[in-house]
Amino acid sequence: MQKPDVLIVGAGINGLVAANYLQKSGCNVTMVDRAYRVGGACVSEEMSYGNVTESYALGASVLGLMQDFVFEETGLAHNLDTFVPTHPKLIHFPNDSMVTKIHRDPKDLDQELANKWGEKGDVKGFRYDEGRVIEFLQQGYREACPPTLEAANNKLGKALTNLWITGDAKTLLDHYFTSERSKMYMAMTVSESGPVSLKDPYSAFTLPVMDSGSVFGGYYGHVKGGIWKITETLGRINRELGVKTHLSSQVMEVDSKKGRVLLTSNDEEKYIDFDYLILGTDPLTAHKLVGNDCEIKNAEDKKYLGSSGKLNMMFKNPIQWKDATDLSDTDAAFRFIFGVETLDEFENATLKVTDPNFHYVPGYMQIYCEGGAQRQMQVNESFDRLAVFFKNFALSEKGDELPHIEEEAKQKILQYVNNPEDCIWTRLLTPRDLQSLFYFPGGNIDHTMLTGGQTYFDRNFSTDPENHFYRFGDKENVYLCGAGTYPCGSVAGTPGYMCSQQLLKAIN
Repeated sequence: MQKPDVLIVGAGINGLVAANYLQKSGCNVTMVDRAYRVGGACVSEEMSYGNVTESYALGASVLGLMQDFVFEETGLAHNLDTFVPTHPKLIHFPNDSMVTKIHRDPKDLDQELANKWGEKGDVKGFRYDEGRVIEFLQQGYREACPPTLEAANNKLGKALTNLWITGDAKTLLDHYFTSERSKMYMAMTVSESGPVSLKDPYSAFTLPVMDSGSVFGGYYGHVKGGIWKITETLGRINRELGVKTHLSSQVMEVDSKKGRVLLTSNDEEKYIDFDYLILGTDPLTAHKLVGNDCEIKNAEDKKYLGSSGKLNMMFKNPIQWKDATDLSDTDAAFRFIFGVETLDEFENATLKVTDPNFHYVPGYMQIYCEGGAQRQMQVNESFDRLAVFFKNFALSEKGDELPHIEEEAKQKILQYVNNPEDCIWTRLLTPRDLQSLFYFPGGNIDHTMLTGGQTYFDRNFSTDPENHFYRFGDKENVYLCGAGTYPCGSVAGTPGYMCSQQLLKAIN
């Protein structure tokens, strides 16, 4: 039997993972990307200070949503070193004199939240039930099974399915917690990508799906050298397997019936034939390439708005945190800073940026101590670096148009640092920047908002999702597995894996 030719458009993490599995399974795989390097949004950039340059994560910053078997089977586990902080996450609320520690152990967490936030709810029950939902999701990932409500009801029961999958986050949080602060901490996940209301149907599902990565047992960690080493390394592994890659190449036309794509590269045109086409792109790009007018209109009607900004920071000496503990990895602990006091304020701040009169509304900050993590892996860099994701931005301006917001965010971080004078460089990226840099529709890092009609079983673009979840429309030879498809965005590769398995099933 002749090996099928598979063309993958988009060399982000999902395209790279799909290429890896398909090439090893006997396909002839070719990849195409308009960028000059593989990686999608998991790439590095350089800053300079004096005569010294330092790399930093331009898009994604931490690893956590990948599955352990994908990390192992692609060869990444044998080529990369990683580090996961075991230190409790550190939470700061306005005017608090003491930091709150989010312990891994449910008993310790229960006690901490009771002492610091007056929590009287069922913290252990929350973690237990979340674990059941996550286990169900991970089983679906491994088996590449299309998600259905029927399967969820059969496995979890209607009560958990209604609460954790089809329900809204507000109801879920009220079910387990009594403290406003506990609810706000858990609610961060819901609005992490876009301005999703806690009262939206399916908003509860964001909590388990964002904790469903098994590479670090549901936690988030770092890669030695930088997270971009994941896509760089997988690109190299794929080349060694025989995957052909065309970079700086634009897809101009797709003829799915003839199985042919027209590319332009360096002002030259080239045709590539395929038996199967996989679109590892955002949904809008995919539809514009192969969709009809009706499909394009349906895709354009999806909710894409993103509201996450990112502040990269460099320090000429290691950061001295005021909240440091005597634990060895305290410099690498994840830190969170809230700018609101109540859940209503949190909800209002989340949704205000949908109003064109608001460009930025403070909500919360997630601080990833990349430099501290690198030191834990014995990497000595010229500067200490932070990646700070924070809310809430409109899609209106780029970061360099908001110097006052950049300074405000910088100062909010530095109030928790004993050596603020060592901060020598910052760069703010807004959803508008993410849209420009990575072609994210609406500046959304997950490509589509995780809200009703766009999550779980309906996070696909197939006419027959029950049997062909990743197939594009009714085209038998075209598939879609970008971050806009189930299960989620981020540096996961899970849609790429699941898509590859469904394609192999169709081929065989």
